[in-house]
Amino acid sequence: MGTRRVAVWVVLIVAMLVVPLAGCGIGNSSVARNDGDHANPVRLTLMHNWTGLDAKAIAMRAILDEFRSAHPEIELQDIGLPTDVLRVRLRTLAASDEMPDLFVMWPESMTRDFVKGGLLQPIGGYLDSKPQWRDGFIPHAFDGYTVDGQIYSVPMNLAPTSILYYNQALFDRYLVKVPQTWEELLAAVRIFNEHRVIPIALGNKANWVVQSTIFSTLADRITGSEWFLKAVNQDRAKFTDPQFIQALKLLQDFGKAGAFPTDFQLLDEHQMMQLFIDGKAAMFFNGGWATSYLVQNMPKEALAHTHLAIMPSIPGGRGDPRSVSGVVGTGLGVNKNLEGAGKEAAMELFYALAGPEGQAATLASSTLVSYRMEPDKERAHPLFLELYELMGNVRMSPVYDANLSLPAVESINSGLQEVLLGGNVYKVAQQLQDTQAAAIRR
Repeated sequence: MGTRRVAVWVVLIVAMLVVPLAGCGIGNSSVARNDGDHANPVRLTLMHNWTGLDAKAIAMRAILDEFRSAHPEIELQDIGLPTDVLRVRLRTLAASDEMPDLFVMWPESMTRDFVKGGLLQPIGGYLDSKPQWRDGFIPHAFDGYTVDGQIYSVPMNLAPTSILYYNQALFDRYLVKVPQTWEELLAAVRIFNEHRVIPIALGNKANWVVQSTIFSTLADRITGSEWFLKAVNQDRAKFTDPQFIQALKLLQDFGKAGAFPTDFQLLDEHQMMQLFIDGKAAMFFNGGWATSYLVQNMPKEALAHTHLAIMPSIPGGRGDPRSVSGVVGTGLGVNKNLEGAGKEAAMELFYALAGPEGQAATLASSTLVSYRMEPDKERAHPLFLELYELMGNVRMSPVYDANLSLPAVESINSGLQEVLLGGNVYKVAQQLQDTQAAAIRR
């Protein structure tokens, strides 16, 4: 670690989440760089999750290609990993102080942890050098990337995590009402099961899906956001409180009612969406990012009867029924060790990906942005415009995995898998409470 000491939480994380690093070719590759020319290029490493077939990933990879063409003096090595793998890999690299020069990271808890570990450098000065860019973001866009008054990144998108996608043709065929209440959602589940249609596609093989796309909003409907944030900080609220137990029980009962495919724990996110695309499932919950995937990959005739809604209200709940869980979006972290020509190259790439042109490319890929920019209504896909209008009329509530400590995120993710498989909700709640409390005490 050199003279820096990475916080104890990182060491504990690595004990749980060891990922092979052989052949990764990552390290502090920008330290003591030369000024860069064709014979001795500046070497720059970037780790990201733009690996899929969604339009956003394709747009980001195109920017990387353009950057390479425009800068032959910079040798850019980009390493793409699926989202769940990226999260773990970054935590593992953090423990050995071998972070890439630039890397996709998440706001709130991950940013705070990386700052605490001495892994990031602030970008406030660079932002101030481009005031038109800095002032173009929506209010509070920097909050999740600000620690002790220093800004460490900017959001590259806007990420509501719990949009309900539904097939209007199936609803019409079986005379099912698009649910606005929990009772109507249960009725829809019953009717679709009677007709051998999967009510709600779910792929929880990477066990963040049910937490991020369903439970974060479901729990907020019951507990309210204020209670959740107090429980995160262990401030007169605990995850063993009755309202959280109620949320776990509601999810478990929903699963028992036949809402999801029986093999949900064996399916990944893309298999989940494919069930919907193929007309085998009437609905699925996913983030706003799924719109980009559907627009890119779904047949036009199927897209024509795909629409969006939010999770129905839950009787007696303390949360805002017109809300969806989410975050302002992922950003780019800048390695603390970057300096000189390496830092200059990194910031130029940062701006290409997250600056106004990068934000416009993201918006054009049917992906929401945390930037004051409207879609071209003549060219944007109708499904994306529907998402854009929907998000203009709802509030974003906290998503669990952006606010809990990493050990607690692992606890709730695996715990929800157990809950849906019939596990003890009290045990799951106690495990989450103990894990988060221990993380706060460190």
